[in-house]
Amino acid sequence: MPEGAVLAFLLTLGAGLATTVGALVALSRHAMSDRFLSAALGFSAGVMIYVSFVEILPGSLAELGGALGDGPGAWATTAGFFGGIAVIAIIDRLVPGAANPHEVPPVERTAAEREAAALLRMGTFTAVAIGLHNFPEGFATFITALENPEIGIPVAVAIAIHNVPEGIAVAVPIRRATGSRGTALRWAFLAGLAEPAGALIGFGLLAPFLTPTVTGLALAAVAGVMVFISLDELLPTAEAYGHHHWSVYGLLAGMAVMALSLLMLA
Repeated sequence: MPEGAVLAFLLTLGAGLATTVGALVALSRHAMSDRFLSAALGFSAGVMIYVSFVEILPGSLAELGGALGDGPGAWATTAGFFGGIAVIAIIDRLVPGAANPHEVPPVERTAAEREAAALLRMGTFTAVAIGLHNFPEGFATFITALENPEIGIPVAVAIAIHNVPEGIAVAVPIRRATGSRGTALRWAFLAGLAEPAGALIGFGLLAPFLTPTVTGLALAAVAGVMVFISLDELLPTAEAYGHHHWSVYGLLAGMAVMALSLLMLA
């Protein structure tokens, strides 16, 4: 097992279990404000976009340039980046619109209008959809932390922040439909387990082939996945909570914090 794999897995596991934190928030009497969620999701997007373009893609280019040469390395980095976007976009399209958390308004605002059967179906489908999306996120978090733990930690934190409202999205309809806090908590927990599962399965498939070329391509794909998640999921969801300026402030704050952390680690 490569050095740092245990830390990378623990970071991925922690990010995934943030869905359980979201469920606990939803099942408690004190929920997060919409303004806070807008800013927090924007912050996550800022961290992920900045680190993708400033750190992960240059790291991929260095790996592939050293292995293939400057010209072919640049082409391979570009292909890996858009390949990652294509993979997560295909997964996104395969999830039915009614079950896709990207395609519905915040659950808290619609759950009261639905009957118990529809709520249970929505919560279950949302859990499955989130699991599908969390799978590549888990691999992205793991491979980033494995390559560079200093970058992996803030990325894992960003993933964890955006997993909190996903846990809320699962727990709220199931809790209202079944009346069971335990059932809602279990579904949110299972959705979050897709992150460490993605790490283990993805690494298990790639471990025998982790050459500089494969590592560089994986990093480029990870950057593509993170940018897509930020633009397709985090920022639209932040806007959906109704606080446009707070989502933008969060975005800029995330970029600034990530920039400062990279400068301090340099």
